[in-house]
Amino acid sequence: MTTTAQLVKPVSLELGGKSPIVVFEDVDLDKVAEWTVFGCFFTNGQICSATSRLIVHESIVVEFVDKLVKWAENIKISDPLEEGCRLGPIVSEAQYKKVLNCISSAKSEGATILTGGRRPEHLKKGYFVEPTIITDVTTSMQIWREEVFGPVLAVKTFSTEEEAINLANDTHYGLGSAVMSNNLERCERLSKALQAGIVWINCAQPSFIQALWGGIKRSGFGRELGEWGLENYLSVKQVTRYTSDEPWGWYQSPSKL
Repeated sequence: MTTTAQLVKPVSLELGGKSPIVVFEDVDLDKVAEWTVFGCFFTNGQICSATSRLIVHESIVVEFVDKLVKWAENIKISDPLEEGCRLGPIVSEAQYKKVLNCISSAKSEGATILTGGRRPEHLKKGYFVEPTIITDVTTSMQIWREEVFGPVLAVKTFSTEEEAINLANDTHYGLGSAVMSNNLERCERLSKALQAGIVWINCAQPSFIQALWGGIKRSGFGRELGEWGLENYLSVKQVTRYTSDEPWGWYQSPSKL
């Protein structure tokens, strides 16, 4: 923005995120557990829209998180070129260390690492990190507030719809979000209330080139993809044509003096 401002050029920014996934108590737990795992661990968590903040109803948290752990521990971690790979390495050594440091900081702040948080035992080389699920998280913790860009899911509970919305929106970011419920009226309410450029209902991460993509707050501005993505490159021009046979008549004509 600073560079383009000096040249008075427009800019479109698609930046980071710390996207929430809100899970209500009326869902199919296994079905939603897979979507929750996919939403955060797809592409090894290295995706700007990763739904890495799980906000789950308190009445199902124990059973749901137990299922999440089983799903996460069943993910095949391997060389991405190996058949059936579902989670590969972190992109660089620096990012690998950052991810592990984020996990370590969460633990030192009092959070609980339910699963993952380390290198897989069967992979001695490469920047691999196991899918990680963290509970006992507070809203002030780094793991809840800052983008990790790795396979790390932080978990908090809620009791009311209003509380869920407040937790979801309490962030500097606003790229993606997801709501999971069999109550479609509730899903509609949340899709309007969630402060994000993208809302998934009963899924997480499916993307289509026909649909716009972009965020609000510190996740940027402008939109990519679809017809909206073209607007970044277009400028609106006004063209005015005078159609009357009469003179404009604002000034007195010299010929009539």
